[in-house]
Amino acid sequence: MKLQSILVATDFSDCSGAAFQTAAALAETYNAKIVLLHVINWKRLAVVAEYLGREPESLVPELRERAQSQLADFLKRWNSKGLQVETIVAVGAPFQEIAVIARDLAVDLIALGGYGAAGRGPVEEVFFGSTAEKVVRLLPCPVLCVPMEAVCQDPEARNA
Repeated sequence: MKLQSILVATDFSDCSGAAFQTAAALAETYNAKIVLLHVINWKRLAVVAEYLGREPESLVPELRERAQSQLADFLKRWNSKGLQVETIVAVGAPFQEIAVIARDLAVDLIALGGYGAAGRGPVEEVFFGSTAEKVVRLLPCPVLCVPMEAVCQDPEARNA
C-alpha cells in the first residue's frame, strides 16, 4: 500500500487526539501528508440556531472561525512531532463530509477516533450508528479506527 496522504477527522476529543498521534506516526514513517478535518454538524447547528431564533447560515462564519482556533489548539496539544498539517473545516453531516473530502483529496487512509466527544450512547448507536462505521461503509480506502487507550504510550498504564 502506498501511503501519501492521511485524513484525520477530529471532534477535538482525546480519542481523536489518539487517532492524530497514530496518523502522525504513520505520516512520519511513510513521509505522508496529513489533512486534519473538523466537521461542524449541520443538524446540531440547526437546533442551536432555532433555539437562538437565528438562521443556521448566520452562525456558520463564527463557528468556522472558532473551529479553526480549536484546530490550532488541537495541533499544539497533539502534534508533538511538529509535522506540517493542512486543516479543513466543513459543514454538514460528519460522515458525509468526511467521505466527500476523502474522495476529493484522494487520501490513502482515514484515521478516526473510536468514539467521539459525545461518547457512545446506546440509543445513538442503535438509531444512528457511529460516524466511523458510516465512513467505513461509504469509502473504499482503509479507515483506521483508533481506541482511546491508544493515547497512552505506556503499555502497562493501558492495563491499569
